[in-house]
Amino acid sequence: MGRAALVDTTISASAQARRLADDQPVVRKAVWRLMPLIMICYTFAFFDRINIGFAKAALTVDLGISNTAYGIGASLFTVGYVLFEVPSNMILFRVGTRQWIARIMISWGIATAAMLFVTTEWQFYALRFLIGAFEAGFSPGIIYYMSTWFPTSYRGRATSYLFLAQAFSGGLGGPIAGTILTYMDGVGGQAGWHWMFLFGGIPCVFLGLLVLKFLDNKVEDAKWLTAEEKRQLIALNDRTPQGDKGKSLLGALKTQGFLPLALVYFFIQIASYGLNFWAPDLIKTAGSGSDLVVGFLTATPYVVGAITMILIGRRADATGERRLYSMFCLTAAGIGFLAAGFFANNVVILVVALAVIGGGVVGGMPTFWAMPPKLVHGAGAAAGIALINTLGQVGGIVSPVMVGTIKDATGSATPALYIIGVLCIAAMLILRFISSPLLRANDRELDRI
Repeated sequence: MGRAALVDTTISASAQARRLADDQPVVRKAVWRLMPLIMICYTFAFFDRINIGFAKAALTVDLGISNTAYGIGASLFTVGYVLFEVPSNMILFRVGTRQWIARIMISWGIATAAMLFVTTEWQFYALRFLIGAFEAGFSPGIIYYMSTWFPTSYRGRATSYLFLAQAFSGGLGGPIAGTILTYMDGVGGQAGWHWMFLFGGIPCVFLGLLVLKFLDNKVEDAKWLTAEEKRQLIALNDRTPQGDKGKSLLGALKTQGFLPLALVYFFIQIASYGLNFWAPDLIKTAGSGSDLVVGFLTATPYVVGAITMILIGRRADATGERRLYSMFCLTAAGIGFLAAGFFANNVVILVVALAVIGGGVVGGMPTFWAMPPKLVHGAGAAAGIALINTLGQVGGIVSPVMVGTIKDATGSATPALYIIGVLCIAAMLILRFISSPLLRANDRELDRI
């Protein structure tokens, strides 16, 4: 490298460092204003996924359902979610994030609380479907919303804060669910699982009202930003490079690497739902004891996932290598599922294996969701991110039914855990060998364009 080129590179790197330092205050201000409410909403979104796993034992007794029937009911949530996901996010793009997320929170909160009225298997099926339909669009809507506020250089950390809420819901949800099932059973003539769904649903209604009051649709709408801060934040997002095709849903489908990325998320969701819906049952089957003990042990993978996502989110932002960190997390998840199957009857090793799964599946979510906005933007981002999430959520239909059916047929969930482990490795290989040049590009280098 010539001396002039070396000087130019040094100046460029120095200018980049100064620019990032200048940008940090306004981005930090946006994070502190938006993320706390978003994180609380996201926490309650995943309480439902945790709660249904803890309700399984009571549902099999009170409603007389089998493992397969439970798996079908758990999957019907995802069927409703999948059917309405893309339409929901396209409506969000047109009417505004604030209004539509508030509608989602209020309607799904009411439906979740209504679980206390379920007395038959078919009522269970119908209400789980409705809860999924009402919640459709929430996760991709929030991810799309964040892509309009935070540039690539900060998206990993912002997304890690979002998915930290998912880890909180598992870390706190398990002990809370176990406590409610243990100490609230019979209170007011209601079963413990009735109270669990009531406490999970009613707060969502109030959170929806808070979203309607405090969440701004666009940077331009934020009264808590000065005119200069708005200009700076808009300019930051204008600098973020994006694909030239993903400006519509059809454009997103034609974008190189889009569909393989959706397939990767499909495999990730099979793993995620396998953890969310079956971890309490796996621990209980291994002989860990009461609901309270199971609740605290079930928190382990989510606590590990929370720590992992913070560390990986920061490292991915620092290095710009989203794809490589996603590959690492998928490999860890695959190993964890294989170990969980092999040591299914050893509580200690099983919990360690679930912790590794949590680190891989939960911890790797932020790095994955930082990748789609590199391919799609505008209406394409709203619809495209929803489509990736929709295709991924099909994994939420496959996973509970597959695990439940295999357990009914063989008396053990071990074969299903092996299958999920292999799918995690397959997802890693897709990212390694079949991905868009935009995904392979280092985010730090792109930010200098």
